[in-house]
Amino acid sequence: MSKRDYYDVLGVARTVTAEDLKKAYRRLAMKHHPDRNPDDKEAEARFKEAKEAYEVLSDERKRAAYDQFGHAGVDPASGAGGRPGGFDPGEAFGDIFGDVFGDIFGGGARRGRGGVFRGADLRYELALDLEQAVFGATVNVSIPSLAACDSCHGSGAAPGSGTSPCRRCNGAGQVRVSQGFFAIQQTCPSCHGAGQVVDKPCPGCSGRGRVQRTKTLAVKVPAGVDEGDRIRLSGEGEAGQNGGPPGDLYVELRVRPHPIFERHGADLSCVVPVGFATAALGGSIEIPTLDGEVTLKIPPETQPGKVFRLRGKGVRPVRGSVVGDLFGRIDVEVPVNLTGEQKRLIKAFNDALAEDGDRHRPRSRSWKEGVKRFFEQLSS
Repeated sequence: MSKRDYYDVLGVARTVTAEDLKKAYRRLAMKHHPDRNPDDKEAEARFKEAKEAYEVLSDERKRAAYDQFGHAGVDPASGAGGRPGGFDPGEAFGDIFGDVFGDIFGGGARRGRGGVFRGADLRYELALDLEQAVFGATVNVSIPSLAACDSCHGSGAAPGSGTSPCRRCNGAGQVRVSQGFFAIQQTCPSCHGAGQVVDKPCPGCSGRGRVQRTKTLAVKVPAGVDEGDRIRLSGEGEAGQNGGPPGDLYVELRVRPHPIFERHGADLSCVVPVGFATAALGGSIEIPTLDGEVTLKIPPETQPGKVFRLRGKGVRPVRGSVVGDLFGRIDVEVPVNLTGEQKRLIKAFNDALAEDGDRHRPRSRSWKEGVKRFFEQLSS
């Protein structure tokens, strides 16, 4: 089954800015997130599709490859294959062309002299509760990655053995390749630019110098983070090759839906159920906040949908000093499971109100007048 165009998946134009691209992705991620759509396979597929599209289009290099070559430019199956620990579509494109033209334009950013390679960066999604995002937390995560082999310390050679000059490139690390009228140099495919090959491969890593391991890290989440924020852990990515530095780990934060509150930047909102008598006569109720319960005074004749603002009861953003507010929307609760006597009293009360017409129900009177005007206009 062919993939949909990444721009169509996110519902954006091909000229979309990075900021609008992020907004479009966050909107789809929140709508189709598996936590909000349990057992919904279609929503899960939409979430994964949007995530894949955003990972490509949010990276300038991958986006350029996709714009020029489509899915073939960022798909490892098109010829470059995946890398250990999860594929990187942008690197797949670079692997196809980088070795041929790298020596002309100075080489890839991940490759150093003598076949020294920087380790790959890793990405990890960390799901947080709203309270953890607001107040901060330390969360332990398990990260599978490539680490330096303990037996050979990353050299790939068995203990007691050494290395010899590569026979294919005679130790130069590069080979000369004729391309029509041009003769160019590219990285030697045998020694991968190192100029040396091991005499006896290390049995612990089969000569690769790296092994698959899972490490546990304590991620410190600062207070006030939000959905889509990212934490960089320097040097916690995959181990480098031939003495190269390790990559970095990027922890992308996701905030689980909360049973009471919804977050909108620095502000919070919630629905406040109020009994009929309290809404009509006024009173005080206890409502929850992230700091504990507070008392909210309900004025007499409060209507459903009325919004109350509690200043300073929202969130202090990680990149700001002003605390947001909490907005509570009133939802008048209709009583249920009434006894016969209770039903009789409510009917008597309703009959008493009806004696005064619509004087006690201004919204109903306004609605009826609007309906009357509507039909008068139709008949005129």
